[in-house]
This record gives sequence, C-alpha cells and structure tokens, in this order.
Amino acid sequence: MKVSSIYTFIVGLLLMTSCSAKKSLSSNNKTEQLSVMSYNVHHCNPPAKPGVIDVAAIAAVINKAKPDLVGLQEIDVHTGRSGKTINQAEALAKLTGMNFYFGKAIDHDGGEYGVAILSKYPISDAKVFPLTSLAGLKGEPRVLLTAKIKLASGRMICFANTHLDAQKNPANRMAQIKDINAIASKEKLPFLITGDFNAYPDSEVIRTMDEVFVRTCEDCEPTIPSDKPIRSIDFIAFKHQSPFIIGSHQVVAAPHESDHLPVVATLILK
Repeated sequence: MKVSSIYTFIVGLLLMTSCSAKKSLSSNNKTEQLSVMSYNVHHCNPPAKPGVIDVAAIAAVINKAKPDLVGLQEIDVHTGRSGKTINQAEALAKLTGMNFYFGKAIDHDGGEYGVAILSKYPISDAKVFPLTSLAGLKGEPRVLLTAKIKLASGRMICFANTHLDAQKNPANRMAQIKDINAIASKEKLPFLITGDFNAYPDSEVIRTMDEVFVRTCEDCEPTIPSDKPIRSIDFIAFKHQSPFIIGSHQVVAAPHESDHLPVVATLILK
C-alpha cells in the first residue's frame, strides 16, 4: 500500500473514531425540560363568590401556564358543596387534556376531599400515604400522593403532591414532613414534590424539608392571600441528588380564581 494511501486510511479512521466518540458523548448528555405547577384551588371556589364552583376558571389558569405536571390541593369529588355529579380532578383533566389521579384525604359532605395530580405523561403505580396526625390535636387527616411518571424521553420519575396540616400548632406539620422525608429517602427514582405546606420558608417545618429536598426558590415570592399576597407556603422541590437543575421559578398572577396563587417551576432533567 502506498504511503499516501496509508495516511489517508489512518486519518479517516481517526475521524470516524472522533465522530463516534462525540456521538456517544452527545447521547449520554441529553437533557429534558419539565414545567411543574403547584396549585391550591380552594375546591374551585373563587373566594369572592361564596357557593360558586368554577372549574373552568382553574383550568384556564393551568392551560395558560402550560405545565407538564400539576399538583392540586383542595380537590372535591362528588361533594354536596361542589356538585354531587362532579369529580373535580377528572373535570380538570378533561379541560386541560391531561391524565389525572386523585388521592382522598377525608370523606366530606357526602363525597371525598383531597389532593390530585395532572400529567401530560402516563401515570402509573399511584399510591396514597396517610400522614401522621398526632393524638389530641384534632388535626384533619392529610396524605401524600405519589405516582410514577413516564416522561417523553422514556425516563421515569416519582411525582408527589401533598397538603399539610393547617393548625396554628406546627406539631402535626412537623410529623408529616418527617413522614414525607422518610418516604422520599426510600425512593430510588428522581423524586419531585409539590404542595401547600402551610409553613413559611423560615419555619422549622421547611428547614426540616430542606434537609432532604431542594426548593425551586430561596427568596420565595408570596402566594397567599391571592388578592394581596404576603406569605409563601406553596412550594415545588426535588430530592437532593435528583438529576434536576432549576431553570426558573415564578408565582403566577391569578388573583381571583382561588385563595392561593399557583407556583410554576421549569426544571431541567440531566
């Protein structure tokens, strides 16, 4: 073989190897963007309109934000106050074109009341975990709803949603966040949580959550009351070591639809 031919062959081989390496490196570094919302919807009752149920108004807020995943708190299913024929989780799923799962916390007014998740992606293996309510405090039972979500790339994550105790005494909230930390710590998939935690960022409850989770905000904008917000109690977070990068965090301007403002975060899944 001529020297020039050998040289051409070697150069070609090196180029092929380099291109192959770049292709492999590229395929191993693919990222995926995820938009997540947390929204306490006040059982779809606009605070300024007692007795009125407006599921469409809540759906409009969600549709405008275009999230991939939504954690909903204060959802009614077949209750007297919201309409015996209405499953709010199902109705919101239809109006947003998303999949849903409802997690009951309590029986209420002839129906059920609790939390729900909406997802643009398939939902599987949903579980409802009762959270601790300490004896003597007469707290309303609370739950953590978790589900496996299969993303567009085929990757799986665990998505969770909760609504912690609302009493002035923080004891139940402390017990409940410890329950959640323990559940999340056992999960091997990337773990993402939304919720109304009924606790301020500088509280012991949130500091305890921060031991296991990274919130999408540090200097968190207020979310309540929705018309003149002064306090932040609604958060989105992911477990430490989960392959998420925070892209953005914002509180959505929706002052009339609920007594809480929704929170939306953009996350990049590495």
